Amino acid sequence: MGSKSPAAVKEEEEEEKEMDAGGDAVKEEEEGGSDGSDSPDAGAVPFKEGEKVLAFHGPRIYEAKIQKVESLTGELKFFVHYLGWNKNWDEWMGGDRLLKFTEENVKKQHELEKIPVIPEKTAKSSRSAQKAPKNDAKTEKEDTKTPGSKGKKRKSVPTNEEKEKEKEKEKEKEKKPNESLLMLQFPLALKNQLSDDFESITQLGKLVKLPRSPNVDDILKTYLEYRTKKDGTIGESVGEILKGLRCYFDKALPIMLLYNKERLQYKEFVKDNNVSPCTIYGAEHLLRLFVKLPELLSYVNMEEEALTKLQQNLLDFLKFMQKNQSTFFLSSYDNSKAVVKAE
Repeated sequence: MGSKSPAAVKEEEEEEKEMDAGGDAVKEEEEGGSDGSDSPDAGAVPFKEGEKVLAFHGPRIYEAKIQKVESLTGELKFFVHYLGWNKNWDEWMGGDRLLKFTEENVKKQHELEKIPVIPEKTAKSSRSAQKAPKNDAKTEKEDTKTPGSKGKKRKSVPTNEEKEKEKEKEKEKEKKPNESLLMLQFPLALKNQLSDDFESITQLGKLVKLPRSPNVDDILKTYLEYRTKKDGTIGESVGEILKGLRCYFDKALPIMLLYNKERLQYKEFVKDNNVSPCTIYGAEHLLRLFVKLPELLSYVNMEEEALTKLQQNLLDFLKFMQKNQSTFFLSSYDNSKAVVKAE
């Protein structure tokens, strides 16, 4: 074969280079080196399902967990659950809002918490000032259905301190309605009785003479007889309420129904003799219990209907005490030696 011209040799060399380049490209694609949207490389997936991370939401950073990872239109999206929060807060987000859970990033989280958030009135466009998910369930569903969303309708997640407060609200969500519904309206005469009681003990240095007659047990029994005669039968609910009042009185008296000057008297008459306070104290201290009942019952889980009935019965009991005020309450207190000892 004859020798090739320099131009032909050069052309063959260029063809070989192009073939080598094509082979390298095919090899790279086979090894997964392509940056196609369907097969992102390991470096493009910094977070895995089940991984604990830190997530930006508004101006704050919160602890979260990766629930799902998806790639849509060449962009990775992560479905995140904020730890300690209701799943209604879960949302899709890009990797630019996520941080590895490291000591350095945790410090960054705490530093951001020290920065005050702009109030809602002065930052209407701020994502941190938008309403909670429970007030916009429809929008939340739309966000969940569209993982490619850029978070325009994203709601704010409060600070860690606010998160703890919301946890308490969820645990005691029945408490506040109970407390607000049970607002006992004291008859004016009983309000004056409470005022005189306070003044006699704390300012005039007097005490209720013990043991009282009628005592708390006597008053509860009298009221039960009154209701039985009035209703024509012994209502099961009324009986249970009176048992509850007796129990609350015995437990609450030494904790919240005594003034400091009355504690030595309690020791002498109740503690030393190991008897029930209901057999020693009377209407004066029973009325104090009714002042504390809304607070005490706020810790009890009750249906609204049951709470309403309870309030009606308690108000009826207060009216009963008012009608029998001259019989149940002392007209004057005594200057007791126990006061001197207590002081």
